[in-house]
Amino acid sequence: MIDRQRIVFRSLRGVVLLGSLVALSACHERPDRDTVVIDIESSPTNLDIRIGSDAQAEHIGSLLFDSIVRKDEHYNLQPAIADAWEWRDPLTLVLHIRDGVHFHDGKLLDADDVAWSIDSMHNGAITTSKSGNFASVDHTEVTDAHTCIVHLKKPDASLLFNMSDELSAVVEKGAGKTMGEHPIGSGPFRFVSEEQDKDVVLERNPDYWGGAPSIPRVRFAIVPDSITRALELQKGSADATSNALTGDTVAVMANDPNLVVESKPGSIVNYMTFNATDSLLKDKRVRQAFAYAVDRPAITKALLHGQAEVQDTLLPLGHWAAPVANDPITRYTHDVTKAKALLESAGFHADAKGVRIHLTLKSSTDDTMRLLAAIVQQQVREAGIDLTLRQNEFGTFYSDVTKGAFQIYVLRWVGSNEDPDIFRYAYSSVMMPPKGSNRGHYTNAQVDALIAQGAGEVDQTKRRETYLKLQLILADDEPTLVLWSPDNVVVHSKRLHGVVPASAGSFGWLRTATLQ
Repeated sequence: MIDRQRIVFRSLRGVVLLGSLVALSACHERPDRDTVVIDIESSPTNLDIRIGSDAQAEHIGSLLFDSIVRKDEHYNLQPAIADAWEWRDPLTLVLHIRDGVHFHDGKLLDADDVAWSIDSMHNGAITTSKSGNFASVDHTEVTDAHTCIVHLKKPDASLLFNMSDELSAVVEKGAGKTMGEHPIGSGPFRFVSEEQDKDVVLERNPDYWGGAPSIPRVRFAIVPDSITRALELQKGSADATSNALTGDTVAVMANDPNLVVESKPGSIVNYMTFNATDSLLKDKRVRQAFAYAVDRPAITKALLHGQAEVQDTLLPLGHWAAPVANDPITRYTHDVTKAKALLESAGFHADAKGVRIHLTLKSSTDDTMRLLAAIVQQQVREAGIDLTLRQNEFGTFYSDVTKGAFQIYVLRWVGSNEDPDIFRYAYSSVMMPPKGSNRGHYTNAQVDALIAQGAGEVDQTKRRETYLKLQLILADDEPTLVLWSPDNVVVHSKRLHGVVPASAGSFGWLRTATLQ
């Protein structure tokens, strides 16, 4: 049972009291002291990472399964089930499989399992939205228990990245469409049970090849309501949440003596896309002016309590292919004078009220997006941009976006921007909907050429040079105003130690955290 509690949250308009709340039936009692309880928003769609594509499926699934390779904090690829690899040529990838790895049922993992895991992603053995990530694969070849050769139809430098953690998994040979109902992987935790809309329970794998976790048991409790998640943390019936509380709530939780707030720059990125075929926005000077008129640091401070990092590219901060401080990329610092000058040079002169141009911004009715749009509307007015807001529930909004029925829209990339191939998906002239996400119908022959060059280059140093050139062009053309990446924020009880949030928002910290 839980006493009546008052939680005070701060909003942009001051202090909002979210009342005397009684959450009796919604709160969960702790199963035992050896179980870490993590509140999550919804049930995973499928615990088979090959199939499940929502955040919960990928985050929990990555505790059950190992991937062929893993990403480090700079998104470089590191050994996992493959302890080494080499490209014999642009069409031949050789994977050397780690010895001594066992699945949770005791079966020894070998190259046949790896080959099946890769082939199942594209040959129809399972139905998955991730099959496109393996479209370049022609076939696999197993030469011995520790060697799997992947033969490609065309060069694909991103293929190995698509074999990394949370994007795919190594499963037993023959694992099919129903494997997610009782998943058997080789990861640091083993599956115990799942009840839809209630919980998912895992236990540590004592024989894990990478070293057994310290935490004996984890229960992911499904708690859809954000306020209830906060109350459970305060009561002590939950131990942690990850990116599951609002910025206002986190600010309050930081003052609770029984809780700890850990944060790290994340990989999710918020952005605005311009319709490059629009009669007003086809002039890049107008797009540049809009970018200079938006004060991104001020918005993150007001809207997200500073729990975000301003971005200049779709790639996450610290990414091996992202520009660094001394790279000559155009950076859109807040500069109203420059914005006015650009609009003036483009032929948009101020009227008696100071208005130079009328534009429309579309967003969903999500609270954060609505507030963001309202702040941007006020900011760009200083530069003479009269911005009309159009806000609809997500289905209607997204339909307009995919049809190109917008001048400007605001949305976020989740996960898919961790590899430079995001530039192909977002900006290639052949990736306009429904083939891809070039929803602004941006075209640039030089960008297309660099995208093709990067896709076929397996040497990472040369790939970085190519993608840096590409990002310099995109920053100048400004088909997208990249806004910021929200921080990954884990709020946890003080009985958990060694919690280090991952940039991708995963639960990877459970591998090494300890329980008091």
